[in-house]
Amino acid sequence: MPKIAYLECSKCGNHVSAETPQTLCPLDAGTLYVRYDMDQLKRSARRERPAELAAACAASLGMWRYADVLPDATPVSLGEGWTPMLRSRRHANLFIKEEGTNPTGTFKARGLGLAVTMAKHYGLRHLAVPSAGNAAGALAAYAAAAQIAAHIFMPQDVPLANYLEGVLYGAEVVIVDGLISDCAKLVGDTIRLQREQDVNAEEIWFDISTLKEPFRVEGKKTMGYELVEQLVWEYPDAVLYPTGGGVGLIGMWKAFDEMEQLGWVSGKRPRMYALQATGCAPVARAYDEGKAAGEFFTDAETFASGLRVPKPYGDAIILDIVRKSGGSVVASDDAEILASIREWAKDEGIFLCPEGAAATAGYDKLLASGEIKSDERVVLFNTGAGLKYTDTVADAMHLRRPGSLPTSLPVGGIITPV
Repeated sequence: MPKIAYLECSKCGNHVSAETPQTLCPLDAGTLYVRYDMDQLKRSARRERPAELAAACAASLGMWRYADVLPDATPVSLGEGWTPMLRSRRHANLFIKEEGTNPTGTFKARGLGLAVTMAKHYGLRHLAVPSAGNAAGALAAYAAAAQIAAHIFMPQDVPLANYLEGVLYGAEVVIVDGLISDCAKLVGDTIRLQREQDVNAEEIWFDISTLKEPFRVEGKKTMGYELVEQLVWEYPDAVLYPTGGGVGLIGMWKAFDEMEQLGWVSGKRPRMYALQATGCAPVARAYDEGKAAGEFFTDAETFASGLRVPKPYGDAIILDIVRKSGGSVVASDDAEILASIREWAKDEGIFLCPEGAAATAGYDKLLASGEIKSDERVVLFNTGAGLKYTDTVADAMHLRRPGSLPTSLPVGGIITPV
């Protein structure tokens, strides 16, 4: 596993030491990227050759199979990564990257697994996060595995599974009457107050929010390594990614850059598509208006809770990636998202999470418009298991548990005589 050379600001390029825990660039509050000595990696890191892929899959260590391009630290692992790539039954060239098979049921396990690994490496004792739900569950699980205290702030209407996870894993869970932006403000205010009151440094919370520390991106970038390796070290034509905070899309783009420097992949990078819900579409609105960054999306409302991020911290990075790649941003309303959940369950046997269904609904629109061709190879991310959303999907379907069920069924009828 390589040592980190330095942390680099995504805005100004400032270099920051990784010897101590860092959040944002001290000069302009830009997101910090982990950088390695690429010349050294070229000499030491290796990829699996195509002929070895079958054996490599069988012996996979999850996302830690890419230890050669991850920070040098002892992993806090629950088995995250190396998720299946499922071919659609109806679209011959569409692949579904099924992130619901991760620990805690979503892709958030990758980012929080790496972030908690580094928190333990640095000796941090308290981690805090605002979350639309799934990041909270992942932090609670990995913090429990690392024996680090977790402090979680979630909107009151998160799926029940997310609240239950936090409680079961022993985290401090605060339910907020508001959005993830309100939760983030509470985390920031609490940390500022702790510092003002001269709380013991070891007891001050470390903010592990999206893009406000450098290692969640490192965990999420493994999705980029995986999808390229699973396609035998070739790029697809397009990648469709549900985008709330957008760390997965940012991480994959970083992975593509690293793989190209290492000589592991060549050719044209995929077009990157960010998928949102019309009820909370700050990135889609900024893209359509030709803006470099988004504005706060007021009155955000969608049952795809992971997409309910009114102002992503990395919106400028997301928009830059989408435009450089030749992709776009597509938003679908809740009715379209629900229809896609039902369609994919019935026709493909896959229970998409609402965020994943925003991607499948977007794929249909892109096919219909001709922006994506049916013969193009496309990887689409289902970022979580639909079963984590049983309460919210049932509510959207107006489905209720029957009030009473018979304790026994009659034996007579069609098959046996009455």
